[in-house]
Amino acid sequence: MDYSIIARTPDVETFARLRAISGLSPRSRDGMEKGLPNTLFAVLVLHGDRAVGMGRIIGDGGTAYQITDIAVDPAHQGKGLGKAIMGELMAWLEREAPQDAYVSLIADGDAKYLYAKFGFEPVMPASIGMARVMAKFP
Repeated sequence: MDYSIIARTPDVETFARLRAISGLSPRSRDGMEKGLPNTLFAVLVLHGDRAVGMGRIIGDGGTAYQITDIAVDPAHQGKGLGKAIMGELMAWLEREAPQDAYVSLIADGDAKYLYAKFGFEPVMPASIGMARVMAKFP
């Protein structure tokens, strides 16, 4: 069975499932319900009618964009799906983002090799990526 890529934001269940099986950290249901509708652009990779991959672009729609949530079901990895997802996301950015927009991403492990093929470079030593996961304090 072949794969198809469609421009669609994943629903909460698909998003949570693909993050979990691909090894990405979980997100709260509340966070997913609030965040997913704010997606600027997203794609799903379908195998038949089942989503086996996804990727999203978030940001302010003009000055700053972030590529995030690239996930492919391990049973379907090694078939160029990550590259196909990135190709779709980059095509959208090339059509929609202003010339001086800043596009960032966090590269986990060997994903840096995939992202380099699309022109992404490490920002160190001039900059360093930083993150904080919000937690509820008692």
